[in-house]
Amino acid sequence: MTFEPSVKLLVEQVKNAIAQKEQLIIEGGGSKKFYGYPPSSDLPVLSMIGHVGVIDYAPDELMIHVRAGTPLNDINQLLRENKQFLAFEPPGFNHKTTIGGIIASGLSGPRRPYAGSVRDFVLGVTLITGTGDVLSFGGQVMKNVAGYDVSRLVTGAMGTLGVILDVSLKVLPAPETERTVTRSIPVDGFQSYMQSIRNNLPLSAVAHQDGILRLRVSGSEVAVDAALLELEGEETGNEYWNELNTLSGFRGQKELWRVSVMPGSQLFLSSAVAIDWGGGIRWIADPEENLREQLDNEDGHATLFKHNIDEGGAHVEIFQPLTQPLLGIHQRLKKQFDPIGIFNPGRMYKDL
Repeated sequence: MTFEPSVKLLVEQVKNAIAQKEQLIIEGGGSKKFYGYPPSSDLPVLSMIGHVGVIDYAPDELMIHVRAGTPLNDINQLLRENKQFLAFEPPGFNHKTTIGGIIASGLSGPRRPYAGSVRDFVLGVTLITGTGDVLSFGGQVMKNVAGYDVSRLVTGAMGTLGVILDVSLKVLPAPETERTVTRSIPVDGFQSYMQSIRNNLPLSAVAHQDGILRLRVSGSEVAVDAALLELEGEETGNEYWNELNTLSGFRGQKELWRVSVMPGSQLFLSSAVAIDWGGGIRWIADPEENLREQLDNEDGHATLFKHNIDEGGAHVEIFQPLTQPLLGIHQRLKKQFDPIGIFNPGRMYKDL
């Protein structure tokens, strides 16, 4: 098989690492080094920065196929020119954020409860596996391959299953208009307010912070105008949603936790510095209590999203601890895709 130069170079680096039994840190723009366990500075970096560009873009088919090192900003700009967008609203933490890093981290923005997660929009991926093989999974339509929906397995795996070379994504037409309204509502009253409004409003983001409930509505001019009349809030700009998505409004905390709960849960309402996803995400800064202990009797999980620690590791597990059966599944998958464990060791879980 003949590869383009950037793929050939990456495959050679992986095969050399396999031959020398040397582990690798996969890195795009490096904008999410804060997320997960810190990558070891002692290991060589497999850089994706040179592997960039759009392979195929079919606006009429709502599909884009891009190389993993392509900056998110470049993709967003191309889609805007065609009045389309990535509906899962991936966070661009800086101008170096790449689409490969977005897929590897599995992060979605404020629109996620209303449009779907990043996994819902991944159509296919091409990987370099831990045996040095280049394999393609999926394509321009959703399908399973060899018993695994590999595109979904790779999404959010923090690069532990292989090197993402390229990804096909479903895109959507951009809304005709988007507007945001605010209301002053105490934190213990926003859930009852949300229950009081119609379910079929064209909401695309809902968050509560500092006593202010913000609601974004998206769609046609007629639908948005009608929704704004019903919501009766003070209209503001849409800048807040990018600030929330990139966490740029949160400064100075030693720890920032993302706690996922059922939207109607009463947990952490008063201690949250912000509530996102219509109540489904509670952002907690520097908690004094053990968050996971409080989640024992509820469906939910807690992730130490941002932290100031040395490479020696966090004082708690960063991602929600796995049960033994789930850990076993992860370990077997890792063994299948990366037999000798060269990719991103310990980046997601210490046992992977």
